Amino acid sequence: MAPAWVPPPPPAERRVALITTAGVHCADEEGFRLADASYRVIPGDVEPGAIRMSHASVNFDRTGFQEDVNVVLPITRFAELAQRGQIGSVASFHVSFMGAGLEPAQYEDPVRALASVLRKDGVNTAFLTPV
Repeated sequence: MAPAWVPPPPPAERRVALITTAGVHCADEEGFRLADASYRVIPGDVEPGAIRMSHASVNFDRTGFQEDVNVVLPITRFAELAQRGQIGSVASFHVSFMGAGLEPAQYEDPVRALASVLRKDGVNTAFLTPV
């Protein structure tokens, strides 16, 4: 089995995918349900205004997301890092889970499937925003 942690490549060689548990998705997609271990793919070129949130936790404060999607999915900030050459590139897509209502083990199968998809896109770095 491959190690869970490997040293990252130098920043200029990193292809970064964003992964959040904020329960966000594109406006034209089905939202998350309670106790939902599936994920939604967010295209790398999506306009921030086209991202919606359907996080199911009643204790979740959406104020930051409503003001700036980059609080939970820093898509604009990472595009800026790539433009300035501070990272190699941004992935073709990013991923959102709905991080409430399930035990971590219930996400294992979807995450394993996702890992192979990310590898096909050349992603070698994941930036996690646990919400």
